[in-house]
Amino acid sequence: MRDRFAGSRAGGILAAIWLGFRRIMRRRWAKVLAIILALPFVALFLLWLIFARDLPSAESLLNYEPPLPSYVRDIDGEPVHSFARERRVELQYAEFPPELINAFLAAEDRTFFDHGGIDYPGFVSAIFDYALKAGSGERARGGSTITQQVAKNLLLGDEYSVTRKIREFFLARRIESVLEKEQILELYLNQIFLGRNAYGVQAAARAYFDKDVDALALHEIAFLAVLPKAPNNYSPERFAERAIERRNWVLGEMERNAFISPQQRAEAQAQPLGTVRGPSRSVRNVGGYFVEEVRRQLVQTYGQEAERGPNGVYTGGLWVRTSLNLELQEAAETALRDALARYERGRGWRDPGLSIEVEGDWRSRLVQADYGVGYPDWRAAVVLERSREAATLGFGDGSRGTLPASLASMPRRGTGTPAFASLRPGAIVAVEQEGAGWALRSVPEISGGMVAEEVATGRVLAMQGGWDTRGGESFNRATQAQRQPGSTFKPFVYGAALDNGMTPASLIVDGPFCVWQGANLGQKCFRNFSGGYAGPQTMRWGLEQSRNLMTVRAANQVGMDQVARMSRRMGVGEMAPFLANSLGAAETTVLRITNAFAMLANQGRELRPSLIDYVQDRHGRIVYRSDNRCAAMENCNGADWDGGPMPRPPLRTRQLMDPMTAFQLVHMLTGVVERGTATILRDLNRPLFGKTGTSTGPTNVWFVGGSADIVAGVYMGFDQPRPMGGYAQGGTLAAPIFRQFAQTAFKDMPVVPFRAPTGIRMVRVDRRSGQRVFGAWPTADPRAAVIWEAFKPESEPRRTIRRDEAASEARRPAARPRAAARSAEKSDDSDFLQREGGIY
Repeated sequence: MRDRFAGSRAGGILAAIWLGFRRIMRRRWAKVLAIILALPFVALFLLWLIFARDLPSAESLLNYEPPLPSYVRDIDGEPVHSFARERRVELQYAEFPPELINAFLAAEDRTFFDHGGIDYPGFVSAIFDYALKAGSGERARGGSTITQQVAKNLLLGDEYSVTRKIREFFLARRIESVLEKEQILELYLNQIFLGRNAYGVQAAARAYFDKDVDALALHEIAFLAVLPKAPNNYSPERFAERAIERRNWVLGEMERNAFISPQQRAEAQAQPLGTVRGPSRSVRNVGGYFVEEVRRQLVQTYGQEAERGPNGVYTGGLWVRTSLNLELQEAAETALRDALARYERGRGWRDPGLSIEVEGDWRSRLVQADYGVGYPDWRAAVVLERSREAATLGFGDGSRGTLPASLASMPRRGTGTPAFASLRPGAIVAVEQEGAGWALRSVPEISGGMVAEEVATGRVLAMQGGWDTRGGESFNRATQAQRQPGSTFKPFVYGAALDNGMTPASLIVDGPFCVWQGANLGQKCFRNFSGGYAGPQTMRWGLEQSRNLMTVRAANQVGMDQVARMSRRMGVGEMAPFLANSLGAAETTVLRITNAFAMLANQGRELRPSLIDYVQDRHGRIVYRSDNRCAAMENCNGADWDGGPMPRPPLRTRQLMDPMTAFQLVHMLTGVVERGTATILRDLNRPLFGKTGTSTGPTNVWFVGGSADIVAGVYMGFDQPRPMGGYAQGGTLAAPIFRQFAQTAFKDMPVVPFRAPTGIRMVRVDRRSGQRVFGAWPTADPRAAVIWEAFKPESEPRRTIRRDEAASEARRPAARPRAAARSAEKSDDSDFLQREGGIY
């Protein structure tokens, strides 16, 4: 009864309230008041409907990954280059010093930890200021909280409008509902632009003070907190006083908010700015053409930014491990540049034809001209003024120097006038310091390319594609220039001959050879580079001496279709089955033919030239690996050894050439170094093979070869092919480049012989006739009459017995002495092999 009574009493109270509410709402003033109270909610709904309905999801910030630069590492894992449009290093919230966080809060949003994303008084004030300044051209005060700045920077953009401000309002509220305050601050401090292409406080600490954030002093932290509003307005170089004034204001705000003590504030305000001109290079940005080729391959696979996925080269934060050997790269750069400079020496000064305005900011114009001078001790300079005795030079760092007329006295190319007379204000030139002054230098017109490759794996260790990648020189002649290889192609002609029954001791006639090309073209007659004929000679001699007539005759005998097939199989390139192509008339690249020679040294097994070993994304996951054999193995990545046999990786590649044929070619090509066209390399004192080449004109000169460990190829020639001069040959211009490179590359490497595959028979032969020799032994003399020659089974020269020899044999007293003599000869063979350490 009591519960029923209580229920009826409560119902009566509610009914009375409802009747009272209806009685009030019938009055006019109550309706007006209700409408007034509802208007803000209606307006808010309409604003959301118009501006905020299609806003990006705040949840996307939970997985937000800022653009990060990609880093390239060398063969030892050291960073050597970076690909970046925004300099940024991402940190976690715990890695930011508390003083740094407090400085940014004091400068940007002191109530950050108290508000819900919007500072309402500041927001209303900013809108009122915008209304007052509308149409005046003056920009209104911001009034944005840190949360609003995160919304603007990451999701909305920097449009200056009321629409963006309203959208920013709604999005900031969403962000606060999704993220913790610490997460919002982490996004802000990693993303904010602070000038000098620095995004985030860590990159800015490096850009302005060359320190990490945890090493910054209080006055340095306060300066960084000045920068978010307008970094250019507080540039230490142009507006130092304004920057100090604003920094001191931040320190004062930190004291007012009890973040620091008055003593700390006073000590920090007494300090100078202490900024540096730029960070020291923790990444050396070296490698030139090699790294540019890496960039091309990465862009082709992953894209430049996020258009093909999260691993864009400039935004994905990739870690790229390459096969770049810095010591060999520097050796290749220096060797090629030295050769190009030697060729140009004595031809006069070559005007690069570049000029800029010297009025105003000439320094920026000079830096943007990006003139490639090659050598590290050469510098690009602009002529600021010239008198009769000297010229005043300006450099990219703003410094100046003097170029005396005596150090620019060489004639300008094509004229008899001194180069100094051709200098004019605004001209960009290359100079090198000599004593207290600067000497004029000439950047060569001729160019070339060079590649060094590891035989065992195909990894490219060094690559130089010209004089310098700067100044429009990004064209990589090592990978992109299609050139006639000349005689460096001949080994593959003889390889086809060896596969079709010939041997290194086969006699080929070095004599006139002509072919009928049809009624329109008539008869084509070939000739040797030096002219003349030598009659029947061994294949070895023809390869060592690079005889054109012997090569064409061998190609004609086995068929050019076989030669073309060999070229295609070894990756040299496609070619039409014309006899002229047996002399290297078809085009290829340095990388292709160097890889083909590396496969010869690898006993004919396929190699795929690679610059990138593997690629990791920003989280350390491997997204590409050049050697993926582990994927085909069981227990390759086992956590623990199970006691069983260690897994054996499968062979990576196919057998493209008979290993015995490959070794025969390598063995013959060692003769090119010992007594042929590349004897300049003999003093390197290690087993080397190689082949020189000179194309018709001569327009290109080549050398390709190396050791059992490293093979390198190089060519020289003009970009628009033209004759280099009658004296230009591969042995005189290209082989010295390899020699200079090898002196560095092989300096500390063990001497490794070329190893013969199973089945090869090493036989003593007469070097000139190819006939088998008994009773004589090869010596260390490169021109010894007797040499070791490599034969396939059952292909070596047979011993012949003429009638008089047979009669003399019959007159011998007994067979036993003959058997004893044969036994002694075998014993001598065995003793010799033991003394020589075996035959390779």
